[in-house]
Amino acid sequence: MSGSPVKRQRMESALDQLKQFTTVVADTGDFHAIDEYKPQDATTNPSLILAAAQMPAYQELVEEAIAYGKKLGGSQEEQIKNAIDKLFVLFGAEILKKIPGRVSTEVDARLSFDKDAMVARAKRLIELYKEAGISKERILIKLSSTWEGIQAGNMACQAVPCLHPGSKPANPRPPKLNMHT
Repeated sequence: MSGSPVKRQRMESALDQLKQFTTVVADTGDFHAIDEYKPQDATTNPSLILAAAQMPAYQELVEEAIAYGKKLGGSQEEQIKNAIDKLFVLFGAEILKKIPGRVSTEVDARLSFDKDAMVARAKRLIELYKEAGISKERILIKLSSTWEGIQAGNMACQAVPCLHPGSKPANPRPPKLNMHT
């Protein structure tokens, strides 16, 4: 963030004031921004993770994800899918080292109309986090806010439908719905 120290202090003060009334959630794959703004929670937005993955600082994570995909084998498509899932979890795990709350990870939007595939992918992401030593209480899985996504949330998480009071939609922008696991 640029600007004079006075402007910067004023903006940080405004952020601190905002933190008193709401939960601040970082929507970034850049760990340095998380260090700077100290949010409660964070999300691994696919486009932002892609941008961060192209930064030299994060090449080690990319290489680890690629090696993981190759190790699991299968078709090239399967290897890529597994590498992408692993990359999201690697970024999520690094982010969780910097925040006290939860990280949200999105189920591939191409699965938006396949309830069973969304459930399987959500479970796979949770398993990858578990392998990384992260408990499911610190994970929020983002599902598409399609009818199938709502049904997947019910199946995978024993969650209430998103229209029921008490559900936890964390990102109201379509087509995503975040459900706590």
